[in-house]
Amino acid sequence: MMPRRKTTPVDQIRSASRRHLLQVGYSGFMGLGLNSLRPRGATAAESPAPVVAAPRAKSLIIVFCTGAISHHDTFDMKPNAPTEIRGDFNPVATSVTGTQICEHLPRLAARAHKYALVRSLSHQDNNHLMSTHHVLTGHLQPGAFFDKVASRDDWPCYSAGCEYLQRRSDGIPSGVNLPTFLMSSPLTWPGQHAGFLGPKYDPWQIVGDPNSSDFRVDALTLSQGIDATRLNQRRGLLKALDQQTDVSSDIGAYRMTEDQRLAFTMLSSGQLSQAFELNREADTVRDRYGRHAFGQSLLLARRLVQAGVPIVQANMGPVQNWDHHQAIFTTLKGRMLTPLDQSVSALLDDLDESGLLDQTMVMLLGEFGRTPKINKDSGRDHWGPCFTGMFAGAGVLGGKVVGLSDDIGAYPASAAFSPDDIGATVYTALGIDPHAVVRDRINRPVHLNQGKVIEALYGDVGV
Repeated sequence: MMPRRKTTPVDQIRSASRRHLLQVGYSGFMGLGLNSLRPRGATAAESPAPVVAAPRAKSLIIVFCTGAISHHDTFDMKPNAPTEIRGDFNPVATSVTGTQICEHLPRLAARAHKYALVRSLSHQDNNHLMSTHHVLTGHLQPGAFFDKVASRDDWPCYSAGCEYLQRRSDGIPSGVNLPTFLMSSPLTWPGQHAGFLGPKYDPWQIVGDPNSSDFRVDALTLSQGIDATRLNQRRGLLKALDQQTDVSSDIGAYRMTEDQRLAFTMLSSGQLSQAFELNREADTVRDRYGRHAFGQSLLLARRLVQAGVPIVQANMGPVQNWDHHQAIFTTLKGRMLTPLDQSVSALLDDLDESGLLDQTMVMLLGEFGRTPKINKDSGRDHWGPCFTGMFAGAGVLGGKVVGLSDDIGAYPASAAFSPDDIGATVYTALGIDPHAVVRDRINRPVHLNQGKVIEALYGDVGV
């Protein structure tokens, strides 16, 4: 008769239910699991994309004016156009001779030497969802139709493309979107996710006003009763489990997966969690950005970039907050332009003073422009054929105006640049070949992007 083998801790754990193996206190944003929160690199079947050149940028901050900011009333004013075109606002001189912007953006006017304006962005869509996808992925939405919601057939957002092609294993996500999730029931905006690359490449979605006194990210907080010592004990136990050959066949339940290792990394390292602790900033800094959602979101974006997050998207306002079909001048003057002016100016100053502007690209734009003609409700409607974007940092030549619109801001009067070109510019700045091959949902090889870099941002190329 064979002697009974002594029961070991490993045996005891093997008999436990899988849900009790790792209770380390992490949770998912928006009800998502860790797969959608953690960074991943390329799969074994895919090699990383070749680096096309020395990266101009280590990081990218996207200031997204969801709903579409009016170019006529901000960065491409038409003071000589008829009244029904030019609107109620006046242009003012900037720090760059010959360049004017809206009178209600005085701080940005004083900093025009720090950024470039592209006034001939253009595409053919006038629908929020389709256009958002195009601008935030650099690619047309597959099978697009009016109000086509997000799906796994979509193209990947920029952070997902970077995450897929540039491997990470440090527990830092490649992308963070904040402070709101672009969704208005039942419509979920496309362009926020990894699309056909799958949920494991999705950026983090942070939902909560950073200006709120109780703002926190629970997924980076240990559960009550779990301290660093107990966390490390559990990590050691799981490591021991992983080394047991008699349990290695049950990989799904007992193997210490990459998910678990990165969960431990995020929870035991203060680098990422401290980035969300805005109270670590001096009151003077927080005041400079503005004690409002716009300002504290961009301060948080700067802190995340400092913590090593490559791409941060800050949505300036809830869904369609810049979609002014009515009373556009009252709304812009009274509620929108002042906080935007304050927060973006503070971000540019902060990055510049810290030396981060040399390695951080900042991009401000919406999904399209607004109609040249003011409608009967004193608003402007959707307009894809012409709009303006602001670009700064990481080699972009400040003080430059790239591209021209016609006399009423309806169409480009010089070479037009598409969202595909924005995508090529972003990927190239980050050192990724925009034409790298990735795999879609049915495993077909496709090029990540088909645009051309907006070279005029970096030198005396074109206008």
